[in-house]
Amino acid sequence: MTFVDTAVRPDAPGMDRAAGEGRRIVLQEWSTKRLRLGGEAARRLGETPWVSVETDRENGWWKVSTRQWVGGFTLGDLRIIVRPKIKPENLFFLLEVGLPSEAWQAEAIDYATTDELLPALVSFFARTAETTLARGLFHHYRHEEDDLLALRGRIDFVRQFRRGGVLVPMACSWDDFTADVDENRCLTAAVRLALRVPEVPHDDRRRLRRLLAALDGVAEPTVTMALDSLDRIQYSRLNEHYRPALALARLILANCTLQDQHGDTAASAFMLDMNQLFEDFVTARLQRALRGRLDVRPQIRPYLDDERQVQIKPDLTFRHRGETVGVADLKYKLAEADTSITGAAGPLARHGDYYQLLAYTTALKLSEGTLIYCADVDRDTSAGPGGPAGSVGVPRGADDAPGHDGDVTALAGSAITVRHAGTKLHAVAIDLSGTPSDIEAQIAALADHLKRSTERTAASEPASG
Repeated sequence: MTFVDTAVRPDAPGMDRAAGEGRRIVLQEWSTKRLRLGGEAARRLGETPWVSVETDRENGWWKVSTRQWVGGFTLGDLRIIVRPKIKPENLFFLLEVGLPSEAWQAEAIDYATTDELLPALVSFFARTAETTLARGLFHHYRHEEDDLLALRGRIDFVRQFRRGGVLVPMACSWDDFTADVDENRCLTAAVRLALRVPEVPHDDRRRLRRLLAALDGVAEPTVTMALDSLDRIQYSRLNEHYRPALALARLILANCTLQDQHGDTAASAFMLDMNQLFEDFVTARLQRALRGRLDVRPQIRPYLDDERQVQIKPDLTFRHRGETVGVADLKYKLAEADTSITGAAGPLARHGDYYQLLAYTTALKLSEGTLIYCADVDRDTSAGPGGPAGSVGVPRGADDAPGHDGDVTALAGSAITVRHAGTKLHAVAIDLSGTPSDIEAQIAALADHLKRSTERTAASEPASG
């Protein structure tokens, strides 16, 4: 059973259809909805990793709860769509492919009107890859080794001598200038997978076929091999123009499951983990914003204890002149209710997150740490700050942020000081409900906050590496 076989069209009958007749259900991330389902359909739905299912008081009804996963998956004759709480254009912005926001406007509009993320993403990939290959197919030297009847390149004497005097075939090694390199192989794998996706507009499907023709002669790796190759690609001025297309190729290859098996439940899916998406986006943007000021290190593995038995894994550490001077942890958790979040002001973080950050600051011998949250776009924006929550404001001049002349980019934030330790723990929220330029300004303000925080830490006590 393929994705094409099981997909339900967007114009399929809706919620009033009986179970088993082909239903299309639209949910929202981090939400719970009552659905009328048959017992078998509810059991199979609960076996997927993307939603949880609980019984309801009324017979035949079930509570279906979504988490951080957005996209769509097909389960038998049931099509489940999970939409993000943020705006479609900002979802594409978080994909962090290195293109201006105008590049995905058409696809964001399509996604907003059809609810189907995968066809919109495939269209974006098709246009991006077409623009990439329009500059010419990337060629590079690839090392080859083979046993040949005629000499090519140079003789591999080590392998040749192992043959005990046999002269033919000769062990040859050479560097071949070819288009059959990892960059093009990964594009080929993604294009072939994208061609199997339904609901892609005809113009974009034709683009994909033209891309395959342009990539003729390039080997097609498996999805696993392609993802491994993407991790090994080193970018330079020669292949930098491939970066956006390969970033989209990674999303398609890593998240598009045409046949996903969970127990005895088969599902076709394209689901994005918003937790990971938010972490990757903030990490990449902070590395860019703090370049030359701080070295941003993601996912290091220091130890909590002197015996080096308990590892900790902070999302971000900041180094300056070889010393660790700051730490931050990223928490998406867009729609989880928390009574300590008051109005439009920044959050007092969840208690467990404070405990975790305190362990990081203690183990790294730091006087400050920062929790970076995603602001809840459903909050009451008319409400004012309450309690100890406030904002982190960074004045920005005309030279610092175009479009923010003399303004203050305010981040919702709060800070607490740990008793008997003096450690200051910040909680800062990035609001993803604005425009891409608003989000960019918040990232710049966050970078300035982190820089000031690390300077205070360095001034109070020398940090340990």
